[in-house]
Amino acid sequence: MKKLILTFASVCLIASVYSCRDTEKKAEDAADSMEEVMEDAADTTKDAMEDAGDAIEDATDATGDAIEDAVDATGDALKDAKDATEGAVKDAGDAIQKGAKDTKDAIKGDH
Repeated sequence: MKKLILTFASVCLIASVYSCRDTEKKAEDAADSMEEVMEDAADTTKDAMEDAGDAIEDATDATGDAIEDAVDATGDALKDAKDATEGAVKDAGDAIQKGAKDTKDAIKGDH
């Protein structure tokens, strides 16, 4: 009976040690897996931040280009408006002078 109890105790001890080793291996595997997941998440975050930085840089460049284009267009429009105004003022001045001459001629012709 003593041998039976000692054999049973030995089997239980072996099963216990095996079970602990298996659990320790699973814990190590889980830790390794978690480490890989964290590294992947860090890499993904880094890539996303770099992409966001590139997008911000592209948007800044596009905004700068749009502002330059708007400034150029405004300058061109102001020049065109100035030229048109000068032409209109000259035409109005010519019309006034012609009207004054016509009026003067008409007055001279009546007297």
